[in-house]
Amino acid sequence: MLLAVTSSGVMAQSNRIDVIRHDAPELAHFGDYDIGVRTLELTDPHRPDILRSTESGETIYYDRSLIVEVWYPATLANGQQPGEVYASTTRNPAITASLQGRAVRDAAAMSSAGAMPLVIISHGYPGNRYLMSHMGENLASKGYVVASIDHRDSTYEDQQAFWSTLYNRPLDQLFVLDQMAGLSKAADGFLYGVVDTDNTAIVGYSMGGYGLIVNLGGGYSDYLVTHETAPNHDLAIRHAGSNPNYRQHLDPRIKAGFAVAPWGMEDRIWEKNDLHSIDIPMFFLAGSLDETAGYELGTRALFENVRQSDRYLLTFINAGHNAIAPIPLPIEFLHSKDQTGASHYTDAVWDSTRSSNVMMHFATAFFDLHLKGREDRLAYLELLPDSQDGVFSIAEDQPTDAHTYWKGFPQYSARGLLLEHLEPEE
Repeated sequence: MLLAVTSSGVMAQSNRIDVIRHDAPELAHFGDYDIGVRTLELTDPHRPDILRSTESGETIYYDRSLIVEVWYPATLANGQQPGEVYASTTRNPAITASLQGRAVRDAAAMSSAGAMPLVIISHGYPGNRYLMSHMGENLASKGYVVASIDHRDSTYEDQQAFWSTLYNRPLDQLFVLDQMAGLSKAADGFLYGVVDTDNTAIVGYSMGGYGLIVNLGGGYSDYLVTHETAPNHDLAIRHAGSNPNYRQHLDPRIKAGFAVAPWGMEDRIWEKNDLHSIDIPMFFLAGSLDETAGYELGTRALFENVRQSDRYLLTFINAGHNAIAPIPLPIEFLHSKDQTGASHYTDAVWDSTRSSNVMMHFATAFFDLHLKGREDRLAYLELLPDSQDGVFSIAEDQPTDAHTYWKGFPQYSARGLLLEHLEPEE
């Protein structure tokens, strides 16, 4: 009998990416829209090939193809039922995870609601387009079109020399933005009239956050441009802050940046003065014990030095680099003797479902404010910095005058969190 119960319990497990805990903050919950999903292959036909351009030869160009997963508000046909299952390579490429979501594959995009803001998701090094699929589905249910990129040379099964990622990551993000704009204008396309790319945000995790900073105006330091590992033919100058043409490549359609444990500051990608001109609103998330991107000299230093930005820093106390963004540990690891890569999805202190629920709550408030103009969302951002200082006082389901607890959070549920806000410097 014990064997039977244990077996059925294991079989009942699944990698659901739509789990909202009982103590999740208010805006973490899914919205009212049904969700569609499609997989696209997009090709940039003339990109410098960092891996094959040798010092002695000329710059080689190639067709750089990217796989992109797109989630969007959908209109379901009769018989279509939510429940897409995504087959995702994991941090251990020998293990494939089956992720259970809410979307409907190839459902018709909802056009009756008008054009909706675009959110681009950019994973870490390595990663893939499904690493933050829980955010993709969640935001689509709230009236966003979400494009999550498989960054070539930077995925679990295709991890190549680091300089390819450093050079290509910002370009991939801008290329996908252009392609999504084209899809919204194509009368025969499935997203015709559905995407408002003039109101775009980029979500960048780790190396994706690095790409985001470059695209918002944080050009490379001269130290990086001249580093011995820099690509041949001075290609790194394309992203250098000292390049007089660098700022011409910044895209005014990007209205907000959401950087989760962004990598680069601690490794001197930027010096402090390379960041002072960024004026796009930003939301940073970080673990106070981030061992990869750093905290005091990493994410916090970025937060403090993007001086022209109206920005926030949400700190997860005692969390490491992998605590916030990734999907929970796939159950396939539980049935494998090879635990290589398991730590990619786990943290010693923080439950990944709880941290991702918190992330989606603040992403919703931040994007609704800056992409949709919803001023009422400020109440979810204008909080006491230390959640422990808040007083929880609810009477008859309404906050009393004494209530100062973080808006949208059930009692005790904001423990371990710190939210700071800095306005642009004059």
